[in-house]
Amino acid sequence: MDVLDFLDKLDDITVLFEPIYSADEHVIVAYEVIGQLKVNEESLNVLDFTYDEAIPIDIRTDVEHALVKKAIQLAKENISRNHVRLYLPCNPNLLMEDFGDRYFQMLKDILGEELLRYIYLVIPEHKFQGEIEQLQHPIRYIKTYGVKVALDQIGSESNLDQILMFEPATLKINVSQLNYNAWGAQNHVFTTIQSLAVKIGAALMFDNIQTDYQLHHAWKSGARFFKGVYLQKPAADFIPKDTLKDRFRNECKQFIAAEKRLLESKFAEMKSLGKKITSIVEITKPDANNIDKLLQLANHLKDFAFRFYICNEEGFQISPNIVRHKGKWDVEECAVGKNWSWRPYFLFNIIKIRNTEKGNLSDVYSDIETGELTRTFSMALKDHEYLFVDINYDYLYEHNIVN
Repeated sequence: MDVLDFLDKLDDITVLFEPIYSADEHVIVAYEVIGQLKVNEESLNVLDFTYDEAIPIDIRTDVEHALVKKAIQLAKENISRNHVRLYLPCNPNLLMEDFGDRYFQMLKDILGEELLRYIYLVIPEHKFQGEIEQLQHPIRYIKTYGVKVALDQIGSESNLDQILMFEPATLKINVSQLNYNAWGAQNHVFTTIQSLAVKIGAALMFDNIQTDYQLHHAWKSGARFFKGVYLQKPAADFIPKDTLKDRFRNECKQFIAAEKRLLESKFAEMKSLGKKITSIVEITKPDANNIDKLLQLANHLKDFAFRFYICNEEGFQISPNIVRHKGKWDVEECAVGKNWSWRPYFLFNIIKIRNTEKGNLSDVYSDIETGELTRTFSMALKDHEYLFVDINYDYLYEHNIVN
């Protein structure tokens, strides 16, 4: 379609509202605005137009503003009466043409300042082409009126410093193209995003959910909000907030039951592993200064460990590394004297073991030397000495305790 023809049809833009469901109440708590324009029986996404840099920026700005204006006019009564939150498209490159003046003035003129707290600006910060610090200024000003920010398309391209800079209320993650392998390969990205969201008090929204599998993994990954065609297709009208409550709640009950079974199984495997290692240690009685004793312990650990060593309570290593290479155990004397107290949670772990008198299995992490995922089992020995056993990935995988 010719650009000028598009401008002539601004009044024909169809505003669709895509429901956003909450994980805690299982009801609709917000809507995200989508714009469509029908041309020759083909529906064009208005947002695709606004991000097409081949089109003059002033024209794209007019189109985005026309969509936003129409959307808030249609939604105003629902926002006012039912306090429904509205997620509005906000291209950061267009916003910065006048430092957000026109966009923000439009919101105030139509909604009034009292309703601005129900508005979320959906901003893909990684698509901004200018100095990110400049974008921060109008956003910060707009937020003083209660408007909130939802950073869009959070993922491997996102900059953590920029996320922190905007102090978003919502982080949107697009899962429409994720399958099992892709989700697993990007697990570190999701773990980092999840941890960051908790620290800054942002809610995770999983977008474009198309299958029950994606809904399950979004729920499992700590999403507070969900949307996508699997739940509800975008529509021109608002619908009762409890439209899917029973179905959504029943699916969550299934997720909970499945997760509890998985966690029970994992806990049993982790408990079994701890008992095995503790029992072996009681039999072999390893001594940091006795290589024969250490190798005797190694032979008993061969089925699930690839390395172990002994430290004192200050984190100084007092034994060599006993490391399995190509089916044989090697003694690495060069490790003696190294200090590991710099590792996160090391000292806390020592205190925990000393006070509970129980062994501890760490969270999953990537080993510095091998790059493989591992977990470390640690336990107290005698005279303020502590054994650390690094578990090999194959064992973790086979016993379903990788994560």
